Amino acid sequence: MPDTTPAGTAPLSADVVGLAAILLTSGAIHLLRPEVFEPIVPHLLPYKREIVHGSGVAEIACGLGLLVRPTRRTAGLASATLLAAVFPANVQMTADWARHANRRGDARSRAMLAGTVLRLPLQWPMIRTALRAAGRR
Repeated sequence: MPDTTPAGTAPLSADVVGLAAILLTSGAIHLLRPEVFEPIVPHLLPYKREIVHGSGVAEIACGLGLLVRPTRRTAGLASATLLAAVFPANVQMTADWARHANRRGDARSRAMLAGTVLRLPLQWPMIRTALRAAGRR
């Protein structure tokens, strides 16, 4: 059978499957428990529930698209864009936990702050994986 992979589309690799799993899981949580994500929508944005639902649908679409060869290129580009677009929410979450940890000073608050700080640089390898899935180096 001839290869019908679009030019430049990467084969399905473990890191792309991992990224798809992260996107699918996160997207499902966005839809099933939007209240978890509403506080990290940057404060200046209105319609927090709608933004959370929309980003959940986008994450699921990207995750599914990464798993299907003919859509992997487009899904890779869309995933990289989505991951960059939600980065401000991750920054907001870190800022919120920093304020919370400063007020409370308890071990849980400090651990949550540390986790959010450590999470920030993880966005970049996920973006690189998405771009590789799209056939970009």
